[in-house]
Amino acid sequence: QENSIEDGSAVAACAKHFVGDGGTTDGVDQGNCECDEETLRKIHLPGYIEAMKAGTKTIMVSFSSWNGTKMHGHRYLLTDVLKGELGFGGFLVSDWAAIDQLPGDYKSDIENSINAGLDMIMITAGPGAPNNYFEFVENLKDLVNEGRVPLSRIDDAARRILRVKYELDIFGHPFTDSKLTEKIGSAEHREVARQCVRESQVLLKNENRILPLSKNLKHILVAGKIADDIGSQCGGWTISWQGESGNTVTGGTTILQAIQNSVSPETRVSYSADGSQTESAEVGIVVVGETPYAEMEGDRDTLALSSEDRKTIGSVKAAGIPMVVILVSGRPLIINEALESSDAFVAAWLPGSEGQGVADVLFGDYKFTGKLTHSWPKTMAQIPINVDDQNYDPLFPYGYGLED
Repeated sequence: QENSIEDGSAVAACAKHFVGDGGTTDGVDQGNCECDEETLRKIHLPGYIEAMKAGTKTIMVSFSSWNGTKMHGHRYLLTDVLKGELGFGGFLVSDWAAIDQLPGDYKSDIENSINAGLDMIMITAGPGAPNNYFEFVENLKDLVNEGRVPLSRIDDAARRILRVKYELDIFGHPFTDSKLTEKIGSAEHREVARQCVRESQVLLKNENRILPLSKNLKHILVAGKIADDIGSQCGGWTISWQGESGNTVTGGTTILQAIQNSVSPETRVSYSADGSQTESAEVGIVVVGETPYAEMEGDRDTLALSSEDRKTIGSVKAAGIPMVVILVSGRPLIINEALESSDAFVAAWLPGSEGQGVADVLFGDYKFTGKLTHSWPKTMAQIPINVDDQNYDPLFPYGYGLED
């Protein structure tokens, strides 16, 4: 949105997914957040309060439930709390076909979701899916005529949507400025992305201050299957829904390429995916982590590193050279063994196309400044783990991050 939503390049922000979707039992996507209201307000609500303070115009409601009640039918949280108590003046939008998961038939799904406070409904549509917007429109009109959805509720929803559209000046300028398309993927945009990458890197360990690395080493070994993989750096929801591994997904710079770009011309940078070719290397940089996923495809019983990644770390460790481990992931993983083996450990998250931002901090062009936005668990038994838990004992606490 930037500072003014009236600006021709502004896009209405959407905060999502309201509320508790990050706290479902066992972390199951679209699952059930089981907690009392005090906990919900303390842990899951603050982000939305801050988003509203910042001026977000829309909020998307979650597929998930709170104590067994689907959020898309939760009038208390959507209308009483969000719109009433917190004074949200924008509009609420459903997730994709999410009202279909409410109990009952489609007509009752519409009734319950609209009466709960949904203002805009994203219905099932697209290739291979039924285009049921005709059914939606007819059912909603019938519900109003039958007195099951008050006309005042329709007026409120329309008023909220129209207000945002007027603020965006959609009626005066209905189309996006085509000149903005030229900026997509531009050097200017890539530089912003690179800045985001380097500022989000979290240094978890730096024994004997091995980092930053010298750019003048004779031989640096880079290992790990993710070291030269744009797709894995980007994760899911990149071009396609689930994303994919490999370097044909989009343009950019892999972490391996970034390291090669950063060192002196005299430095040899070799790459061994499995870490087996370590001869003469002065330091090893091992890039491990998750391959792309989105939503329920990322549900896992364990967040342990893969056996392949553990084997690669073990191979480099066996060479007896200093080792930096870089973890590419969309969430904290169980890393105890890898952390113990490493001399330095960096949580790189999903750096996307601009792997150069990782090298920026590895070689000291910029300092590490990133801090954990999650408490990092020691074991699966600790999940979920939050600040102020009765026995709060994470591997790394919320807000942790070394700067040298």
